[in-house]
Amino acid sequence: MDPELWAEVDRYIGGALIGEDPVLEVALRASTDAGLPAINVSPAQGKFLHLLTRIHAARTILEIGTLGGYSTIWLARGMLPAGGKVVTLELDPRHAAVARANFERAGLAKMIELRVGAALETLPQLAREGRGPFDLIFIDADKASIPEYFTWALKLSRRGTVIIVDNVIRKGAVADAASTDPSILGVRRLNAMLATEARVSATTLQTVGSKGYDGFTLAVVTS
Repeated sequence: MDPELWAEVDRYIGGALIGEDPVLEVALRASTDAGLPAINVSPAQGKFLHLLTRIHAARTILEIGTLGGYSTIWLARGMLPAGGKVVTLELDPRHAAVARANFERAGLAKMIELRVGAALETLPQLAREGRGPFDLIFIDADKASIPEYFTWALKLSRRGTVIIVDNVIRKGAVADAASTDPSILGVRRLNAMLATEARVSATTLQTVGSKGYDGFTLAVVTS
């Protein structure tokens, strides 16, 4: 377990395969300057989301958890040049203000609809408005509520929708059946759901890197 080595490899990968990107670098700097927590995806993870968007030819994306909009920019760029729409949900108005400024600087504001409020309130609103089904859904919000977010993601999906859930390994603590941590309990409840949910096919991958030891769940809606 060598987090310094993981971060060094991430920097190497970033330099070799991603390169410098002033727009994304300014977005990260704006988030830091505003005091937002440094819990955004890494550049390599952002590029992964971008490539999944392109591979899936997604034109409608739902993101649960905006923070400063770093991952949102990666997702929106994955729909260029054809264009599309990202609906992103953020609880904290201060985070949302930083994200909106980042979207403007990135030239993507017209592609991104940011809704402020608790996701378990805005998700039903989307359903009532007839929004969706979405081609791709990225869940990166509080882990205790992941099962509820995933339930709404299914309601806003179609056959073929890709659902990605971030931060599901929790430094390996997800394997602790005796844990009382709400985040761990949320992830374990998600896994119990996935084990019996006939409408999806899913797997989880562990990751290491500049964000430490964690992982993501990838699910495809099959029916």
